[in-house]
Amino acid sequence: MQIYNYTSNAKINLGLQILNKREDGYHNLHSLFVELSLADELIFTSSSDFKLSVDCANNYKIPLDNTNLISRAYELIRSETKLVPSEYAVHLKKKIPPKSGLGGGSSNAAAVLNALNELWKLNYSSNKLETLGAQLGADVPFFIRGGFQLAEGIGEKLTPQDNQILHGLHFLLIIPPFHISTPDAYRSLNKPLLPVENHYKFAPVSGPVNWQLFDNDFEKVFRKTYPEIGNIKEILQGAGALYANLSGSGSTVFGVFDNLKTAKLTREDFSCYQTFLTSPVFHS
Repeated sequence: MQIYNYTSNAKINLGLQILNKREDGYHNLHSLFVELSLADELIFTSSSDFKLSVDCANNYKIPLDNTNLISRAYELIRSETKLVPSEYAVHLKKKIPPKSGLGGGSSNAAAVLNALNELWKLNYSSNKLETLGAQLGADVPFFIRGGFQLAEGIGEKLTPQDNQILHGLHFLLIIPPFHISTPDAYRSLNKPLLPVENHYKFAPVSGPVNWQLFDNDFEKVFRKTYPEIGNIKEILQGAGALYANLSGSGSTVFGVFDNLKTAKLTREDFSCYQTFLTSPVFHS
């Protein structure tokens, strides 16, 4: 029996602009994705057929049917080939909070695609895996290569960025005790079905960074509905965070710190919340 372990990392949106609604119902966006060391673990064990099991921290509710992106990713890449040397049972050790804006489900799907491409020796290129991932969800392609990337379109148009600005930084993640529905989040923005020719750009990701030029369109909307988000952000900023904001459509609020001691002390201010202190992932 062969057993293989793979990590499935979280991400945050360093900035997020929602540009317009598309005719297919999705929205065009402009965002910077940062892969983080906070991760789930996926354990692949050779088996006669595919099975999925889950070990969850904090009693997260994770479906085991074909609504789970792990199952869907397995079925998708399995459909690409007739013969494989072995099927696999997949066991998920879940640490990334679901529905928190950290991309855990999308990361799990990408990890399955990467893992099976390796285990089955399919030799698919990263571009091929990203194309498959886009069939599963807008954030899945990012996790095929991870790192630090500019995401455009619905998130599938990816451009690697210079990661020098991330060196020496620490990300304190604060998870409020509520979830924000992603479809509801987009509806709340009420973006028009119009082309967008010009849009605001983020701060340059090279040289000294003006962190105040980053923004998240959802944060502006949700500060009224969920004042707790604004309160957390203000505490992080007051504690010395270089930047603080919502990740994706939430509900995670993160603070960026260049001093680990300060980040650890600030974490103590949020003892009533679930928190993670993590750092960017750098790929060679």
